Amino acid sequence: MDNRILLAFYGDDFTGSTDAMEALDQYGLRTILFLEPPNENMLKRFEGVQCIGVAGTARAKDKSEMKNEIAPVYEKFKDINPYFVHYKVCSTFDSSPEVGSIGYAMDVARDYFTKGTYPLLVAAPALGRYTVFGNHFANFHGTVYRLDEHPVMSKHPVTPMDEADLAVHLQEQTQQTIATVTVRDMNSASENKVRLNDVEEDIILFDALEEQHMEAFGEAVWETRDDGSHFLVGSSGIEYALGNKWRQEGIVNNQEKEQKPEQIEQMLVISGSVSDVTKAQLEHAEQSGFHMEQIPYELLTENEIPENYLNHVIDLLKTEKKVVLYTAKGADDPVIESTKNHFLEHGIKKDIGFHIGKQLGEWAKFIVENGDLKRLVITGGDTSGFVTSQLGIFGLEVLQSIAPGAPLCRAYSESESFNHLEIALKSGQLGGTDFLENVFKAGQ
Repeated sequence: MDNRILLAFYGDDFTGSTDAMEALDQYGLRTILFLEPPNENMLKRFEGVQCIGVAGTARAKDKSEMKNEIAPVYEKFKDINPYFVHYKVCSTFDSSPEVGSIGYAMDVARDYFTKGTYPLLVAAPALGRYTVFGNHFANFHGTVYRLDEHPVMSKHPVTPMDEADLAVHLQEQTQQTIATVTVRDMNSASENKVRLNDVEEDIILFDALEEQHMEAFGEAVWETRDDGSHFLVGSSGIEYALGNKWRQEGIVNNQEKEQKPEQIEQMLVISGSVSDVTKAQLEHAEQSGFHMEQIPYELLTENEIPENYLNHVIDLLKTEKKVVLYTAKGADDPVIESTKNHFLEHGIKKDIGFHIGKQLGEWAKFIVENGDLKRLVITGGDTSGFVTSQLGIFGLEVLQSIAPGAPLCRAYSESESFNHLEIALKSGQLGGTDFLENVFKAGQ
């Protein structure tokens, strides 16, 4: 193989981006996740990297905001010319015509990647995500639910998934034509290979229930490679499928990691997630000796950084070692309603999550700079994006896998305070109950 980048992906939220990076890393593909489209100098700093990504926030944006964010990424990826460009979405496909529209992202992509059908793979059996005859299913607490019956995603406050048929759901977001490769087609793929170059539709949705289906997808996509970049859409299942194919082909570098997690004494957790999964993790952390500090919501509307309070947190890190700053414990925490009312009183009626995330990002920056903090955990998909964007970090690389989709990463920054900061970004639904304690123990 030449030195051409194998895959460049854009993640429509931060935690999903680290999920894709971790999947590639597990196959020995050194991957750097950038927080903005990388320039030539950035790429030169990581010579020999086989895959790159850009972490974004399109999942929480409307169409105009989405285009402003993803068009420059597409332009940069087109210039870099990897074999494949992947628009990475959540494995529960939550989106709507108005917010985080996956169909619209595909429409914009047609201005940059014009040829061929766009393969779509949302399934990721390794993560408990399955697509059968076009209908999507997700594991939740050991039970597999059809997406429109999922206890969480069917009731998502912004993009409820009330349709399990992915093609039907997507067709509300785009006029492009959609075909489906079913599990029956995938089961016979060993005898009659799926050939994407023969497909006439604009988008082709792949079923996947088992690993053999993922292998068939990887085979079909890899056969389409040529001098240009081919556009793909889907979950980190794409990284799992292609990573496995490239390992089979013997084209992964399998470089030994230069850095390992440090042995630390202090760790800060900033939690903006209100999911039941995160609630259980916070409760377990408290039982494991973490100091729990519920954030006074009154401080979140202050114009100035509350230095006295943040110095209090720094002192807690010195004495308690493991500290959690959290906004709420679960969706039924009464503080949520109090927080909303407080923001309304201060004239903030929308984008409350963005406002809170931005404030927490500024707080995290102050604590890291003044507290000599070496390891930081952020829970909540949107919170992770908002906080990380305030830290002066330009790139991330996997240090150690902690739980599927939520690795501990090493940060790269021009600032000495943030360069080599160890950071874990976790969406609300990911990680085991003991996730936070496991992150603290990394490197021990």
